[in-house]
Parts: sequence; C-alpha cells; structure tokens
Amino acid sequence: MAYIELNEIAHSYLSKPEDQADYALKRIHTVWEDGGAYALLGPSGCGKTTLLNIISGLLTPSQGRVLYDGKDVTALSPEKRNIAQVFQFPVLYDTMTVSDNLAFPLRNRGVPKNDIIRRVNEVAEILDLTAFLKKKAAGLTADAKQKVSLGRGLVRSDVAAILFDEPLTVIDPHLKWRLRRSLKQIHEQLKLTLIYVTHDQTEALTFAEKVVVMYDGDIVQIGTPQELFEYPEHRFVGYFIGSPGMNFLECVPDGDRVRVDNVGIKLDAPIAALANQAKGKLELGIRPMYLQLSAKPVQDSVEAQIKAVEDQGSCKIVSLSLAGKTVRARLPEGQPVPSGKAWLIFPPQKIRLFDDGRLIKQAVGSKLKTGNWKLQTEE
Repeated sequence: MAYIELNEIAHSYLSKPEDQADYALKRIHTVWEDGGAYALLGPSGCGKTTLLNIISGLLTPSQGRVLYDGKDVTALSPEKRNIAQVFQFPVLYDTMTVSDNLAFPLRNRGVPKNDIIRRVNEVAEILDLTAFLKKKAAGLTADAKQKVSLGRGLVRSDVAAILFDEPLTVIDPHLKWRLRRSLKQIHEQLKLTLIYVTHDQTEALTFAEKVVVMYDGDIVQIGTPQELFEYPEHRFVGYFIGSPGMNFLECVPDGDRVRVDNVGIKLDAPIAALANQAKGKLELGIRPMYLQLSAKPVQDSVEAQIKAVEDQGSCKIVSLSLAGKTVRARLPEGQPVPSGKAWLIFPPQKIRLFDDGRLIKQAVGSKLKTGNWKLQTEE
C-alpha cells in the first residue's frame, strides 16, 4: 500500500493552454491515506478519469508532482508504480480459464504456486467465481467477465493501490450491491488502498470511507458520506448528493431571519449574525427530507402552494411554490399531503447558508462548544 500525494497537480490536453478554461484539472493538492477506501465522485466530464490516470501513471500531468510514500513517481509508468487498475470494460484473456486469468498477475511476479492457488481461491470465493474457475473466460456473461476483471485487480496483495474506473457499469443492477459489499469486505480484510471512480452517488456513498467530490476540474469537498450530506461545503455538493438534491433559495439577511422576496425564514441567532457578513450572493439550502409540511399555519411557518406530488412508494416528493420559487419536500409514506396549499416549516438547525456557493459554517473543535463562529470561504 502507499500514501499518495498529489502536489499542485494541473492538466490540460492542449499543447499551449492560455487560461483556466483550457485545463481539464485546475489545481489539485490532496493526499490519499495508506489503506484508505476512497470514491472519486462527480458528473461526466468533471475530470475524474483524468485524475485517476494521473495517479496510475497512464497520464503525465501538465503541472505538479505525484508522490508515493514521499517518492516522486510523476514520470514513472503504471508498472513501476506497482498499482492495479480495473477499467469500465473487462480486460481478460478469453482463451484462458477464469483461474488462469486470476493467477496471471501473480505468476508474472514469481509468486510461489501454493500461494497463487490460495489467493485465487480466496478472491474467487469473495466474488462468487468458484464455480467458474475451470471455465474459459470467452464463454462468460458480461457481468461475470467484469467480476473476473475485478478479481485480477484484487488478487495482488502487494500493490501500492487498486484503482477502479467505473467498474460496475456493465453489471446488472441487482448484482451491484453484492459486489460493492464484496469490495468493502476485501478492504476490511486486506487494508488495501482503493480509489473508486463513479458518477453514481449510491455506489460512492455505500463503498467509500471518504468521498472526493469533483466539479469542473476541481475537488470541491472530501468527506464522509454523512459530512457530504449534512454539511456540503460547496453548492454543487448539496445539489449532487441526495435524491432529490438540496433546495436552494436566494435570500437577503433581515435581523434574525433571511427573506426570500417577502417571505421571512427564521434562523438560529449565530447563523443569522453570520448571514449579515456574507459578501456575495446569499442562498439558503435545506434538504427535502428536513422540510416539514403543515395543513394550517404554525409558529414560524411560511405559506406555499402545492404544485405536484410524486409517490415513490417508500416516500412522497412534494413540489411547492414559495415566493415564485420551487422547493421540494420529502415526506414519509403514509403522511397525508395537504390539498392546494400548505405551510412550510424550516427547522433552523437544518438550514445551511451559502455565500457565493460556499458554505457558511460553524467553527470546529473546541470553538464549536464555546459558541465561537466564523465565516468559511475559499480564498
């Protein structure tokens, strides 16, 4: 395993980039802890695969350095970095058996025969491939081939890191959960450094200890699934994580409230004070699951018009018009939905405020306990 550091990485596919818009990766400076399980999450075109290929050595960055355990490996090939990479589409030897495909990386490195047999059997059992070990890879289904490809990456226990580039795209949906669980089990057993690229938030949030969210060539937040959901540090994270994503309402501060047009929404006192310090566009953010609906006015509620109700079986998504803006509330199945209009309740502790797309948040550590707050913005 390896401690991987990306030191001021930037990359452009143009020979002579002139400005930031010419870079697929802007300025990346981060570390991947030895033995960590990470997901690299973001929409298509945000730079995920470019970043993964720089980590693996398939691509040399335009600027910056890649370090493994403090050693500069920027110019080294994937083979010399001792990494394994699993791609979106399986890479196998069709004329070989499943057993031989799994054993191939170990035989190339001179691993003793008994150790190869033991390791192949371990990985085959984890991935439910034991019954296929003697079959030729050419006769397997697409999802079985991808499981073998996963196994080829996992079979080596000496790798610095295993990199997965959307490996479950060709897997049937009902098998994805089992494979993600298998990868988590492997990580828990072997403590390998795993980096998993995906645009699917469910895959990322169920697989990783830490999720790295990318947007437009930048890393906008690194955190646990709970941190990303409860405290998105960037407006994009709030929108991208969750189904539906976070509601955003442009607002202005007004004493202990913010106003969305003429509608006042009450805030906790410390956040209200910080709202008045915002220098850019101020937005209120709240998750649909935290919005509450009432059929009649209650304290600190605001009136809204119901536009649509979508029954998803386990919950209902209610779309409402508030001061000409659309917001969504997620209600548990069985909770009645008022007819025509409703009163929305914004729990102050669940409100997040954003200044030019960046979260205004509480200070951390001991300062949090003393009530000392500060404005967090990107310089």
